[in-house]
Amino acid sequence: MNARSLFSMLSSDLAIDLGTANTLVFARSKGIVVNEPSIVALRKDSGAVEAVGSDAKEMLGRTPEQITAIRPMRNGVIADFTATAHMLQHFVQKAHARKRLVHPRIVIGVPSETTPVERRAVVDAAYGAKASEVHLVQQPMMAAVGAGLPIAEPLGNMVVDIGGGTTDVAIISLAGIVYSHSVKIAGNAMDERIIEHCRRKYSVLIGERTAESVKIEIGSAFPLANPMRMEVKGRDLVAGIPKTIMLEDAEIREALTSCVSGIVEAIRVALERTPAELSGDIADRGIVLTGGGALLKNLDARIRKDTGLCVSVAEDPLTCVAVGAGRMLTDFNLLRRVSMN
Repeated sequence: MNARSLFSMLSSDLAIDLGTANTLVFARSKGIVVNEPSIVALRKDSGAVEAVGSDAKEMLGRTPEQITAIRPMRNGVIADFTATAHMLQHFVQKAHARKRLVHPRIVIGVPSETTPVERRAVVDAAYGAKASEVHLVQQPMMAAVGAGLPIAEPLGNMVVDIGGGTTDVAIISLAGIVYSHSVKIAGNAMDERIIEHCRRKYSVLIGERTAESVKIEIGSAFPLANPMRMEVKGRDLVAGIPKTIMLEDAEIREALTSCVSGIVEAIRVALERTPAELSGDIADRGIVLTGGGALLKNLDARIRKDTGLCVSVAEDPLTCVAVGAGRMLTDFNLLRRVSMN
């Protein structure tokens, strides 16, 4: 057995959606093998990794003094290089069932407006996770492929990828991005608005996980057919004791207004800057929403009302970027065309 065949036996190509909120890993011929929160728990004294992913998320807001749980990605880019490298290494090993002698080729999605320094940090973190090759692709391109859009055809495709840290709006044609814009308004900003609302209106402090649950359960961008309520527990900021409050969908919708308006405005700007020929295609084909934020109730209805265009949510918006990147593992001609390297 020669060195090349040995290497191919030991390696397994991976595609990674390195998100602010969640990281998904797609293994060639296997599909998505890792889908966990982008969180790392570290010991303050030594910096040693205590837990990664789902185990670390359980520690959010509950860690003892000597342990801190952090999100090493912020607004789609690396905020803590060391923690990100540890997290990537953990997920790569998990994808390969903890095998040590693995040096995969890795495709990673990044927001459309990252700087060369930010992209270099992602590449270095991937090589730190024992990658043999690293290819970076803009997340909206991956999302469009994962959503099944015909990106290689001479047609205008508009995709809005709403992640945890950023919302990417892109117009794609002939396997290229004609226009793209990234705004730092997405799922995490929505959670923060809900926390602010509870603090301001009820003088109650709730945690990140609780805010995310509120967003998922009763959050909406447009009035619901049937009103919804949700009981939430937090800490009374006046008395300093636990307190239970009842939230309604209308007040949460109001709290999320600035985030939703920011996303709609980014879409409007993209439509204004789209070449006329492609505008006609988008008028015919509409807008496709991907990413976890696309699951906000009635967001498609709100965008439809404000733009007058057909708006659809991808079949599985949470996995579109990872699935799109995974498809590029088997089509290196397409990967070469869309790679940012």
